Amino acid sequence: MNRLMKMAGFMPVILGTLCACQSTSTERYDIANKEDLYKNLPFEMPVVQHPFFPDYQVDIRDFGAKADGETLNTEAINNAIRAVSEKGGGKVIIPEGLWLTGPIVLQSNVNLHTERNALVLFSDDAALYPLVHTSFEGLDMLRCQSPISAMKAENIAITGHGVFDGSGDSWRPVKRNKMTDGQWKALLRSGGVVDDAGKVWYPDAGALKASVLTGSKEKRTVSADEWEGMKRWLRPVLLSFVKSKRILLEGVTFRNSPSWCLHPLSCEDLTLDGVKVFNPWYSQNGDALDVESCKNVLIANCFFDAGDDAICLKSGKDEDGRRRGEPCENVIIKNNTVLHGHGGFVIGSEMSGGVRNVYVSGCSFVGTDVGLRFKSTRGRGGVVENIFIDNINMIDIPNDALTMDLYYAVNDFPETPIPDVNEETPVFRNIYISNVLCRGAGRAVYFNGLPEMPLKNIFIKNMTVTNAKKGIVINQASQVNMENIKVEDPEAPGIQIKNATGIIINGKEYKKDSGKMLLSGNQRN
Repeated sequence: MNRLMKMAGFMPVILGTLCACQSTSTERYDIANKEDLYKNLPFEMPVVQHPFFPDYQVDIRDFGAKADGETLNTEAINNAIRAVSEKGGGKVIIPEGLWLTGPIVLQSNVNLHTERNALVLFSDDAALYPLVHTSFEGLDMLRCQSPISAMKAENIAITGHGVFDGSGDSWRPVKRNKMTDGQWKALLRSGGVVDDAGKVWYPDAGALKASVLTGSKEKRTVSADEWEGMKRWLRPVLLSFVKSKRILLEGVTFRNSPSWCLHPLSCEDLTLDGVKVFNPWYSQNGDALDVESCKNVLIANCFFDAGDDAICLKSGKDEDGRRRGEPCENVIIKNNTVLHGHGGFVIGSEMSGGVRNVYVSGCSFVGTDVGLRFKSTRGRGGVVENIFIDNINMIDIPNDALTMDLYYAVNDFPETPIPDVNEETPVFRNIYISNVLCRGAGRAVYFNGLPEMPLKNIFIKNMTVTNAKKGIVINQASQVNMENIKVEDPEAPGIQIKNATGIIINGKEYKKDSGKMLLSGNQRN
């Protein structure tokens, strides 16, 4: 019997200990308190290493930068970064002011430090962002160079009090149904083009052409030269750090990204502390944070308001992700707040390399579409396991407070033929959730596994959902234990169970197909 399975019987004790250690203070969580941060983790992981910088600094104005909002400071900022890196490391200071720039490339041993009232605005000139080979949505592909990037760098940071604006409005398509009449008319007056159906606005004709081309059933290879005329379709993530180590993002604000906002990929020893991310709620692919195939990660004291998933863990998609074979592992997420977003804390759907050893605690979701969101589908493969979530507060969740869905983006659910289990079969197992409060939800809980691979070993303790429109739905799951679960919903039934075994709710075991029923005992207020 492995260590994780031995722990299962003691989960109420462990989770109770974790909750007791959680501070009730609204003040910033001290990430330097290693005893509190690591001592009671329900899995073993190394201490996340922070970068260290020599006592040396330069000012970007010494390299010719001008804070007039008109001068393009790309060369000055990158020259300052290069000079500090070649000197052995230190700070590059971005002072107060409005700094227009093209893409910034961070190099080893450099802390890019922004002072108060420093606003870095990335130019919306697509010509400044060359096409590069990278990974997006879990697949290897061409995209435009990111406004902020680092490749195989070590000991890097972006700190201070400044704001980085990605000029995303000039890159993103916008759906008509996501805007008011006034907003839509203003968008049309700004330029761009609209598709024939009048449902989607594109920043230029090239982006519309690319949308039609990529959406066609007749797939064909598009050359790099052809993509040059459709570059805005290949909109970049705002920050792309790849294969880098000892990374710190602290105190700064990132907003208005062309696509995903923060995307560390295959990185090690990553810390986000007190970071704020703002993307418009209508922004397509406007994720706040996508941590992909990274290990030894700490995310604390952050604030997210996004157009798609907020705090998301990934590890590649389908064959590309399995070939990379790098799980996202050893992750601590504490004391964060999410407003808009498709999910507050999310795993998937690109999780083909696996996700394991994750602890989420002390987070609040306010008006987020879904609170705790686990998603995948056939073809992904990968194993999600050893996930621990504790002390979560939510209000006004339009959809599910908690969902685990292995039919993500599938419109129908065919019963036959059921495929064999193979490397393309996703696995979600050994997930422990405790002390969740939610006031207002479309549905309390939704579990939907695969017939060939049910959700397995899901433990939930002390979860209360009030003002829910629907209760609990469990389909294709095995060994689900819910203890002290309270759901207040105005409609019967409180729970539906189908194609499931080993389902225990508040001490009562339910049969494989229990149909629709009320929760027994004191579960309904």
